[in-house]
Amino acid sequence: MNRTVAIVVFPGVQALDVSGPMDVFAEANRFLAPEDHYRLDVIGVERGSMACSNGLTLSAHRHFSEASQVYDLLLVAGGPQLPFLDFGSTFDAWLREACGRARRFGSICNGAFMLARAGLLDGRTVTTHWNDAEALTKLCPSSRVEADRLYVEDGQLYTSAGVTAGIDLSLYLLALDHGAEVALSVAKRLVVFTQRSGGQSQFSPFLTPHAEPTSAVAMVQLYVLANLTGDLTIADLANAANMSARNFSRVFAREAKVTPAEFVERARVDAARVMLESTTAPLKTVAYQCGFRDAQHMRSVFNRRLGVTPQQFRLNFAAMV
Repeated sequence: MNRTVAIVVFPGVQALDVSGPMDVFAEANRFLAPEDHYRLDVIGVERGSMACSNGLTLSAHRHFSEASQVYDLLLVAGGPQLPFLDFGSTFDAWLREACGRARRFGSICNGAFMLARAGLLDGRTVTTHWNDAEALTKLCPSSRVEADRLYVEDGQLYTSAGVTAGIDLSLYLLALDHGAEVALSVAKRLVVFTQRSGGQSQFSPFLTPHAEPTSAVAMVQLYVLANLTGDLTIADLANAANMSARNFSRVFAREAKVTPAEFVERARVDAARVMLESTTAPLKTVAYQCGFRDAQHMRSVFNRRLGVTPQQFRLNFAAMV
């Protein structure tokens, strides 16, 4: 049975949001009988050629007003400016109807904003690029945005995280359609993982500053970063802030949006990430210099926070030297 996969594009679209999923399904046709081939359809928000965010130009197969068929999978791509774009009520109405007809629909990266503006994410569990998760929550407060997932399935709705996560999602959907062996064959052709370990936390910075730069809390944050190998107890931090322990805990949580213990652990993870990416130091050395009790403790924290071990993280992200 032939299946048609459609991807919606617009001026400023991220090229890899389009080409990544398309290449997964196009490569799959190499391993499928002709009657099982995927048909690929690119739908334009505008007519004619459209410039991608990287300067490449795309020409859609058809304008959205001409796209009336029932799609097996309808995806909307993302782009750097998409959270700020509104394509109008006519397009939103078409998207609602098209997704309603489709067997499955979803988004790549912050394409979720396009779905949200069309009212398609209300009350749903979704994901998007980690950097856009807060803005998506504000746009669609009834949705549950899981910012640390590579992709999320909610009924017939499938949403994915930033850019290359569209490939992860497409491989997952391919496996649902034709089995894990076909998905693995395509992954080998594209030289990617069929199932990546961990979530978006591997790729996003933990230590987003919250406190005012001149506040006592900010001073303590700097103290933590400079003394990761210390005990960094509440008493130590309160003393650095010239506050009582009780008052310090309350003020820190209010201004930094996390508890002192949470901040300390995040700081140690971030420092370990840097060492794992940029050095070949043994894991026990990384653990010691970043303030973990031992390598096993660091492994446990990495698994809990990032979904991968320190060794897996190093394999994924270490600089090639």
